Amino acid sequence: MPDTPEIVIAFDFGLRRIGVAVGQQITNSASPAGVVTNSDSGPDWMRIGELVREWRPQRLIVGMPLHADGSPSEMSNVIRSFVAELDRFQLPVELVDERFSSIEAEEQLKHMRAEGLRGRIGKEAIDAASAVLIAERWLKTKAQ
Repeated sequence: MPDTPEIVIAFDFGLRRIGVAVGQQITNSASPAGVVTNSDSGPDWMRIGELVREWRPQRLIVGMPLHADGSPSEMSNVIRSFVAELDRFQLPVELVDERFSSIEAEEQLKHMRAEGLRGRIGKEAIDAASAVLIAERWLKTKAQ
C-alpha cells in the first residue's frame, strides 16, 4: 500500500448510464456516488469532471466486462474508448474484471430490500452498487 492511502473513483460503464462509486484505502471500502448519464453523444463529461474535482481521487477505476472464459466482451472496445477519454483528467486509470458485478449488485440490493433496509431498486441503484463492487475489487487487490 502507498504511503498515503488513495481515494479512487470507480465506473461501471453502460451505454445509457455509468454507475459511479468512491472508494478509499483506509477502510478498503467504497460508497455509491450515483450515476452519470451516457448517450449517443457520449458521457456527461461535465458531471464526471465535477466528481473528480469534488473527490480528488488519485486513480480512476473502470470495470471491464469479460465473458465467463475471460475473453473480451462486445463492450470491451467501447469501454477502452471511454478509458482513453478519461485521460483528460490526467490520472492513472486501471481496469478491473467486472464479470457478474451487476448480477451480484442486484442480489445484494434485493437482500437489503427483503430485510427492510431499502425501498424500490431502480437501475440507477444497481449501476451505482456495481461500481461499488468494482472499487472494492480493486481495493482488495491493493490491500494484499
